[in-house]
Amino acid sequence: MAHFAELDANNKVLRVIVIDNQHETNAQEYITETLGLVGTWVQTSYNAKMRGKFAGVGDTYDPTADRFIVAAPYPSWTIDKDFNWNPPTPYPNDGNGYHWNEAELKWVENV
Repeated sequence: MAHFAELDANNKVLRVIVIDNQHETNAQEYITETLGLVGTWVQTSYNAKMRGKFAGVGDTYDPTADRFIVAAPYPSWTIDKDFNWNPPTPYPNDGNGYHWNEAELKWVENV
């Protein structure tokens, strides 16, 4: 089975559908004409063999890098060159457990 992600105008994933492998080579035509679904569709791989990861609703497709990127966990986090999200402040390395507090932009120790 082949999986295709529907993208909105900002390349955000709206949904993922499954089509039979026999339609994989003409997927855009099949999705539009046979299934009657309009929009932009990009193939994704369930086992992440293409485009970085399996597309999920809310993820973003980066056409320059040709990969899907998981949604940011928090608005303040930034993405690095390896497509990993990083907080503005590194996670404390003192052996204690922490969670991110977006309102205060800091790690707060779990109690």
